[in-house]
Amino acid sequence: MEDNRLGGVGDAELLARHVAGDPDAFGELVRRHRDRLWAVALRTLGDREEAADAVQDALVSAFRAAHTFRGQSAVTTWLHRITVNACLDRARRAATRRTAPMAEEETFEALLEPHESAEAPAERDELHRELLAALATLPADQRAALVLVDMQGYPVAEAAEVLEVPTGTVKSRCARGRARLLPLLAHLRAGGGARENPATAMERNQAEGTPVPETGAEKGGGGHR
Repeated sequence: MEDNRLGGVGDAELLARHVAGDPDAFGELVRRHRDRLWAVALRTLGDREEAADAVQDALVSAFRAAHTFRGQSAVTTWLHRITVNACLDRARRAATRRTAPMAEEETFEALLEPHESAEAPAERDELHRELLAALATLPADQRAALVLVDMQGYPVAEAAEVLEVPTGTVKSRCARGRARLLPLLAHLRAGGGARENPATAMERNQAEGTPVPETGAEKGGGGHR
C-alpha cells in the first residue's frame, strides 16, 4: 500500500530516513524503482527466476548498505549499480554451470515492456527470442554494458557510473559486444514495431562510432518515472 506521507519525499531523503529508523522509507524507494531494476535484471540475465533473485539480493544489499550512501551519485544510479553487480555475480556463477544459450519459451518476455508482453505479435516475439539467445552468448560484462546502453538508453557517462568503470571501458565493451552480435542479428534489423529494434540501435550506434546516443534517449526503456 502506497504511503502518501512519503510520496513527495526525495530519494536521498528517503534513504536518510531509512538509516534514521523510518520503517516505511525503504519500502517507498522500492516501490518507485523496482520496475526499472527488474527490467535491467531481466535483460541482463535473460531468466526470470535468476532476475528475481538478483533483484532480491540487490535490495537486501541496498537495505543493509544504506548508511554508506554519500550522495556522490543519484540514489537511482546507486540502486542500478547494486542491481547490475548482483546480476553480474549471478551471470558469472551461471557461466560455470551452463554452456548453451538459453532459449526457453517464456524468457523472451524479459525483452518486452510489461504492457507489450500480452499483445505483442508473433514476429516481435520471435525477434526478442532471437535477441535474447544472442545476448546470452556474450560475456556478462559486455552484456551488461549493451543492456544499459542500447536497450535501456543510458548515456555513456551514466552507464560508466552504474558499472563503476571508465567511459572508455563501456565504449570498448559495447563495441566488442556489437561486433559479436550484429552478424547474428542482421536479419532482424527491419523488425521491432514502433519502438526502435535493439538490433537497429546497435547497428546505428556502431556506425556512429559511439556506444550510446548522447541526447534524446530516455532511461529505463519507458523513461524515468
